[in-house]
Amino acid sequence: MGPGEQPIFTTRAHVFQIDPSTKKNWVPASKQAVTVSYFYDSNRNSYRIISVDGSKIINSTITPNMTFTRTSQKFGQWADSRANTVFGLGFASEQQLSKFAEKFQEVKEAAKMAREKSQEKSDTTSIHSQESGRETPLSNQASSMNGTDDDKISHTPDNPVLMSENNRLKTAVEQSTNQYEAELQALKENNTQLKEALQEANKSVEKWKTHTSACQEENTILKNKIADLEAMCKEVNQEKEKNAQLNVRVQTLENEVKDKEQELENLRKQAEIIPQLMSECDNLNAKLQVAELANQDARGRVSVLQSTFLLNVTQ
Repeated sequence: MGPGEQPIFTTRAHVFQIDPSTKKNWVPASKQAVTVSYFYDSNRNSYRIISVDGSKIINSTITPNMTFTRTSQKFGQWADSRANTVFGLGFASEQQLSKFAEKFQEVKEAAKMAREKSQEKSDTTSIHSQESGRETPLSNQASSMNGTDDDKISHTPDNPVLMSENNRLKTAVEQSTNQYEAELQALKENNTQLKEALQEANKSVEKWKTHTSACQEENTILKNKIADLEAMCKEVNQEKEKNAQLNVRVQTLENEVKDKEQELENLRKQAEIIPQLMSECDNLNAKLQVAELANQDARGRVSVLQSTFLLNVTQ
């Protein structure tokens, strides 16, 4: 920066330059966001964009022919024919990009006005020098012969306008070319990302296919297990029916056992009476024997009485 230069606007952005070999790819000029400033040189009445990251990575003098182009919501670029490059800036927000673009337009208009004033002064000086008659045709011819092609063109009255228009057209072509190249590069990068995403999607599809195949196999296994379980359930139901029938049979048997136990109890009670009955029977037998003996004795007496009666009758 010169002694007369002062910053008039400052922001921060990631700086890029177009690849000089391919004129297509962006090459990062800074590893991180750096300070980017507009400077005004009061001595030269000129404007520059300057950014320093260890060394100057942007040193671009603004001319009326330059155009700042937004290529995305947070990225913009401009071509610098003097530096023979294209600068790109990546901002953190769309608002920062808008402010930088607005300042670029203001500085561009100021540079245009400064050039017009400079041309007016140059034209006035030229007229005065012609009126003074100090410069002879011979000296003009000598200076024209010794000067460059640009010096020769500058002596032609209409050439500054032609040069300005030519530079404007060149810059417009360069900016359009760079813009399209940048857009093409962005499309290529986007295409590469899409290809990578497609490859990842294909990998995911293959994984899902494998997962689906495994799920189908597992589903088949589960279906077979379900069929086995259903068969087991049928067997269990059959066993339940058999168990129910057995329960009914057991209940019947238990009832029969209860009846038998009752009958046995009755028999036991009857068995308890048997000794008494036997004792009574023995008594009855003894009485019967006594009765029989008495009966026999009575029969003997009857027989004796009959015999006695017959004797008495016969006599």
